[in-house]
Amino acid sequence: MGWTDERVELLKKLWADGLSASQIAAELGGITRNAVIGKVHRLGLSGRAKSPSTSTPRPRKPRASNHMLRVSRGAIRGNTALAYDYAVEPEPELMEIPMEQRKTLLQLSEVTCHWPVGDPGSPDFFFCGGDASDGSPYCSFHSRVAYQPASDRRRDRQRPPFRG
Repeated sequence: MGWTDERVELLKKLWADGLSASQIAAELGGITRNAVIGKVHRLGLSGRAKSPSTSTPRPRKPRASNHMLRVSRGAIRGNTALAYDYAVEPEPELMEIPMEQRKTLLQLSEVTCHWPVGDPGSPDFFFCGGDASDGSPYCSFHSRVAYQPASDRRRDRQRPPFRG
């Protein structure tokens, strides 16, 4: 059933009276709630002011207790399924890397350590700049942090055989 002038006028009246789209659809007959909403938007009818009972927020219902305790997760973000389970040597403090050793991105070369130190967005950010060893992009300390021996990784992944 189409939108005749009479039906449009009735829609405008019912909308202004505060009826819901479902109630208007039932009143007009032969159309859906979504058809009413679409026509209201096409006509540019203004949103209605909320009644005083709906303008105040409803009190929240207390959640049903399922005896579960919520614990904050701290600052860990991302997938931790493959996170290592061992302690890594702490990175040397900023003061332990001498000022003359520190490098900017433009000062790095093939023989300097490319290990980033600090927040890249910070003006205090720099690269380690130490002597890179054996063609590695890092100094010996940062190589130990960056590269873990394959035997250690394999040992961590091994599981006892299933005997069912």
